[in-house]
This record gives sequence, C-alpha cells and structure tokens, in this order.
Amino acid sequence: MTGLMSWFRRGKKATSGRAERRERDQALVDWVAARRGVEVFVEPATSFNEVSMVLVAADGEFHRVRTGTTAAASSFAREHALPVYDATIVGYPQRMRDYSRRQTILARRRERDAADGR
Repeated sequence: MTGLMSWFRRGKKATSGRAERRERDQALVDWVAARRGVEVFVEPATSFNEVSMVLVAADGEFHRVRTGTTAAASSFAREHALPVYDATIVGYPQRMRDYSRRQTILARRRERDAADGR
C-alpha cells in the first residue's frame, strides 16, 4: 500500500515492536535465570549512550543492556530480586575485569591452536 492507505497500517509496526521488546525482555530473564549471583550495575547516560544496566554474574560474565532510564533498570532489578548499584558510585566488580581477561586469553589460545592445526 502506498499513499494515504499506508497510514492505516502503522499499528502493525507498534505491535511488532512490542513483540520484539517482549522477546528481548524474556532473553534477559533467561540470562539471569541461567546464571547465579547476578547483580545489576546502572550506568548513567552519556553523550553517546542512553542509560544502561550491566548484569554481572558471580563468575564475572556480564551483559550490557540499554534501558533508557534509571527507573527502568531499577524496576528490572526489583522484579527479579537482584541487587542494584550505581556504577558511577561503586564502580564495576573486579570479577568482571577478570572474566574479560580470561576470555581474551582463551580466544588467543584458540587462535594459536587453530594456526598450529590442533
């Protein structure tokens, strides 16, 4: 459809947007459920990014998600009984940096092993 009639189809986009949002929210819930000791660290908006939250598991694995508002991040944490922290005040846990470092080392080993034909 083109022209005037295309304006009447606009509602379908909103529905698919809600469906996508539900899928994304469910993926976050699944991520939290699959890990233990998850904590939420809220990051403030910057000139480049919206407000976001970083979910950090007990082993340091983390997942960053844009939330748009601090209230949305806090609400998610409350709904799932997760501790929530302001990243600008408490910083990030050392286990998060350790996890990133381990992943870098493992990736280099895989590259080296692939080059050696292992």
